[in-house]
Amino acid sequence: MSDRRKVIGIALITAITVMGDAMLFIVLPLYWKDFGLTAIWQIGVLLSINRFVRLPITPFVGMFYNKFNIRSGVLISVACAALSTLSYGLLQGFWLLLLARILWGIAWSFVKLGGMLTVVTFSTEKTRGRYMGMYNGLWGLGGLVGMLAGGFLVDQLSIPFVTTLFALAAVAVFPFIVKLVPKNNKNVEENQLAPSRTVPGKKKRTILQPYIVLVIITGGTMGFITMGIFNATLSPLIEQSYHGHWSLFGIVIGAATLSGIIQAIRWAWDPFFAPVIGSFVDKQKHKYNWILAPLLLGSVAFLIIGYVESFIVLLIVIMFFQVVTTSFLTITDTLAGDAAAITDPVKMMTMHTVAVDLGAAVGPLLSFIIIDLYGISAVFYLSSMVMLLVGGAWVVFHLSQKQKDRYSI
Repeated sequence: MSDRRKVIGIALITAITVMGDAMLFIVLPLYWKDFGLTAIWQIGVLLSINRFVRLPITPFVGMFYNKFNIRSGVLISVACAALSTLSYGLLQGFWLLLLARILWGIAWSFVKLGGMLTVVTFSTEKTRGRYMGMYNGLWGLGGLVGMLAGGFLVDQLSIPFVTTLFALAAVAVFPFIVKLVPKNNKNVEENQLAPSRTVPGKKKRTILQPYIVLVIITGGTMGFITMGIFNATLSPLIEQSYHGHWSLFGIVIGAATLSGIIQAIRWAWDPFFAPVIGSFVDKQKHKYNWILAPLLLGSVAFLIIGYVESFIVLLIVIMFFQVVTTSFLTITDTLAGDAAAITDPVKMMTMHTVAVDLGAAVGPLLSFIIIDLYGISAVFYLSSMVMLLVGGAWVVFHLSQKQKDRYSI
């Protein structure tokens, strides 16, 4: 099996596991009483707890992948994903759903770290960005199905029907794991970065160098903004501004369906758009300079989202931010992959995954607390400032690199 097909295989498996989680982000903020919840703060906890669980779990998963093959980890992840998704519709009440979300956190740690290690191991400096874009784009198809089909079917049918359907899809993928997921991990030393100037400090193989620390911080910011704040608050944001009653073929489009459509559009273009971004970044002399684009554009978009009142303008800005999100995720993961190739791959990707999970965990919890106290606009203003600060840190780093290059001539 070619390296490209191994990346595609793990991406498609990841897509199946993520459908239930993607559906929950759209449905839970709107139908929280149907899940047996009694307070709004419980929404934030349930959307965050799986990520907080991954913080201590992911290092142990990294140790697992040091001793066992990727296929074993994926088998564990799919089994846990199927059980947790089924539980969303069958269990009622905060504490039982909390256990189901913890189980999903374990599942995601196994499948995501396995996927990232697959890309790092089976790519080179010239293909890493394209493979990262391909991986993220393909597993995003699970988000497409989860948000679009999940939001629509819940609006029309019932929550237990949708969760059972998604759980059965995860069970059905078991026979394909042996065929699609590589059993033996290829020695990453065979694919180490060739000498180049795309990664500052390439001769240093320690994790604690400014470039790698900034990559980890950026990963945390990306998780906080895209997977935490934006995903968790999109449904309430749409519901607050959506006062019309749009319909399609006689079917009323509710806020859950509309939120699902908006996010699903991004998952639909990601398999095509993300590899293009990755290939573009692969060709650049200094890849890290391009992280400034999504940081600055995302900051501007969030300022507008927090201020605008027109629903049509809001939709336009949200779709623009979806493009920014694709770039943000692809470039950040590419930088992390390059950093992994010059250090300890498992250790670096574990730290990157933990940072992303930390940001994604804090996002929903912090956002619903701020919404309760100050309103939803304050969430987007704060997030805009965070992106500006991280962008400023990269500017300082770039200027310091230019200063070093000047003295080395």
